[in-house]
Amino acid sequence: MILKRVTFKEKQMKKIEVVAAVIKKDEKIFISKRNYGEFIDMWEFPGGKIEIGESKEEALIREIKEELELDINNLEYLTTVEYDYKTFYLTMHCYTCEICGGTLNLKVHNDAKWVTIAELDNQKWIPADIDIVEAIKKRN
Repeated sequence: MILKRVTFKEKQMKKIEVVAAVIKKDEKIFISKRNYGEFIDMWEFPGGKIEIGESKEEALIREIKEELELDINNLEYLTTVEYDYKTFYLTMHCYTCEICGGTLNLKVHNDAKWVTIAELDNQKWIPADIDIVEAIKKRN
């Protein structure tokens, strides 16, 4: 399933392709709060940019290790979100996964927590991540 929210011509924008993790444990989902930039103090699903030569899955495993010092496995594709921000056009590939090792250490976030699916709507989300929330609710 691809969710697309575009209001500006794609070809005029800087394009960024990223991956995001919907980390599950029992009946809860891990979310993190951004500690920098335009979206500081807003909640997101952790992840980051895909490097040249990496698969989406490899990029997500690396990004979660770099940002959170956690190891993840059982990656399962959830959705791709396309979102038109003011200064760039985002394509974000989202995967559900589980923690299989490591110790949580927030490096680019100032907070993190586990929430239920019912609690997802009560967070102040980075705009593109709202579409991930909708995909999670549709799947469950």
